[in-house]
Amino acid sequence: MGRKFEVRKVAMAKTSLLKAKLYSRFGKELYMLAKQGGSNPEANLALKHLIEKAKQQQVPNDVIKRNIDKAEKGIGEDYIAIRYEGFGPEGSCFLIDTMTDNVNRTVSEVRHCFTKMGAKLGVKGSVEHQYEHLSLVSLKHVTEEEVLDCLIEADLDVEDISFEDDMVMVTAGGYDLERVEEALKQLEQAEVVDTEQGWFPLEKVQVSEESRKLIERFLSMLDDLDEVSNVYHNVDLED
Repeated sequence: MGRKFEVRKVAMAKTSLLKAKLYSRFGKELYMLAKQGGSNPEANLALKHLIEKAKQQQVPNDVIKRNIDKAEKGIGEDYIAIRYEGFGPEGSCFLIDTMTDNVNRTVSEVRHCFTKMGAKLGVKGSVEHQYEHLSLVSLKHVTEEEVLDCLIEADLDVEDISFEDDMVMVTAGGYDLERVEEALKQLEQAEVVDTEQGWFPLEKVQVSEESRKLIERFLSMLDDLDEVSNVYHNVDLED
């Protein structure tokens, strides 16, 4: 049996405001990746992957092109990627990734969200050790053996390969997603169903209904912050 992981994300309604935030988040990340690794996606695999991800999220081509062009011309603002870690009620803990051009403003806004929940920010490393940084890839129309042989040939180590629900599930290191995807392209018959990269809690916690409401409000507040790009938590919010 393979291990199953689920990314806990805040459900976002499809409104123009949230679409604007989505475009802004991808725009910042595209700009910084293009600036750091070059604007040619074929030579910058991280940028290539992000472009594909943006298109899957229906980010318009002009938003993608405009931010890559800005990086190539060096006319955009620089953003700093900062991770905040903190603790909530009943053993809950959070990783909050941000992309900001104003560190003082962002830390103040994130701290305000924690204060409203009656929780607190932690120091660097206080929460991260409770998570695994992983990449997940789901494929159809291939066997475990074919996938394993392909990845071995590409000199890639993975943590787990399993067969579940008519799909091969590959679990690899969090920084290996682009390399795994490139290697799997050699399997022409394979259909990539889904990919995911992020931080997965080693253990999830159950909380009371009162704490659940606080945490859901907290996640909603973070979702309203333009600088917040990803939030990871260890709370089981399923009904």
